[in-house]
Amino acid sequence: MEDPNNPSKETLEKWSKDPNNWIWGMFYYNPKDKRIFPPKKIEWMGFTTNFANTKSILAMIGILLFAALVILTIETQKTR
Repeated sequence: MEDPNNPSKETLEKWSKDPNNWIWGMFYYNPKDKRIFPPKKIEWMGFTTNFANTKSILAMIGILLFAALVILTIETQKTR
C-alpha cells in the first residue's frame, strides 16, 4: 500500500495526466496532490498551480504581488 503523504512517481504522473483533475482543461485541482507547483499536462510547458492546495494558491499570490511591486517600483523610478 502506498503512503498517502509520499506518493510514488507513477502516481504523481497519473494525477497530472488525469483529465478529471483539470477544470476546463486548464486549471489543476487535486486535493490528494500536496505539491505546490505540479507540472502541466505537457511537462515541457512548465508548472501550474494546484487550486486544491492552499499553499499553492498563497505561493501564486505571493509571486504576483512581488511582480506587481517590482513593476510599481520601476514605474515610480521613471517619473523621478
